[in-house]
Amino acid sequence: MTTVPGAPTLDDVARTAGVSRSTASRAINGGERVSPEAQAAVEDAVARLGYAPNRAARSLVTRRTDSIALVVPEPDARILTDPFLAGVLRGVSEGLTGTELQLVLLLARADEHPSHIGRYLRSGHVDGAIVTSHHRDDQLEPELAGSRLPAVFVGRPFEPEGLHYVDVDNVAGARAATHRLVERGCRRIATITGPLDMTTSFDRLEGWRNELAEAGLPDDAVAHGDFTVGGGAAAMEQILEKHPDVDGLFAASDLMATGAMEVLRGHGRSMPDDVKIVGFDGLGAGERTTPRLTTVEQPLVQMVSAATSMLLDLLAGTRVAGEPLIFRTRLIEGDSA
Repeated sequence: MTTVPGAPTLDDVARTAGVSRSTASRAINGGERVSPEAQAAVEDAVARLGYAPNRAARSLVTRRTDSIALVVPEPDARILTDPFLAGVLRGVSEGLTGTELQLVLLLARADEHPSHIGRYLRSGHVDGAIVTSHHRDDQLEPELAGSRLPAVFVGRPFEPEGLHYVDVDNVAGARAATHRLVERGCRRIATITGPLDMTTSFDRLEGWRNELAEAGLPDDAVAHGDFTVGGGAAAMEQILEKHPDVDGLFAASDLMATGAMEVLRGHGRSMPDDVKIVGFDGLGAGERTTPRLTTVEQPLVQMVSAATSMLLDLLAGTRVAGEPLIFRTRLIEGDSA
């Protein structure tokens, strides 16, 4: 083991504490089979000498890396522009405050095979993982379901059997958004979905369809976006071309609603007079639109906190219930609907 010249070693700690080297090592690495007196002596010696354990050597003994991964199988630019992904990153980082765990961020690369991240996770590089914004074809679900690595998904997996996850009730949230448009008198209500290889998009589309079916309204005005402003704008152009009589819009994210509003304005449509709009997220993007966006809020802070706590329990060996944690949404009043 390489040491910094003059830096205290494990032998120095043992000698100062008056214990054997193996006792000092056990005390530093968790305190198993160490008396309270010896534990206190070692901790005192570590503090007085300023000893810093060699984590690489420690991991060979404990098989722990003291790190967890936040897996976001999206291009890195999305982290910087998407308030949901930025909020997840911030929330997980804050959730690890007070622990010795380091956070490793894993993003998708355009040139890598979809199974690359899964293989990395299963190779012992991290002790656990939180996965968000996952897609059907990224192969993370089967990779993690078939491994012993503790993992928690933020968002429902397509095949949830054997996987832990937290989510928001996307179907109910989309129904609430669509119901607002129906009760405001809209009769040609379109939707902009997210990518349909994500359960979030699929569930929000289902909620929109269910509400329109109950109201006896058509559900063919559908365009697919990608949860970005640009994707929302492109989808809105498609809707106006095929359904120029649209008078209501449910966008499956606030960013896509923002792009749609820009296009509607460019076509001379006023909001909410000509077209009423409801978004989904409630993470701040809708507060900067004109008019201010009516949206469905998902409790991101609580979701991320719950996912992080669940993962920490799994790492500690605490029994975690197999049922998912599902959070409710809330309609936030704006001026667009």
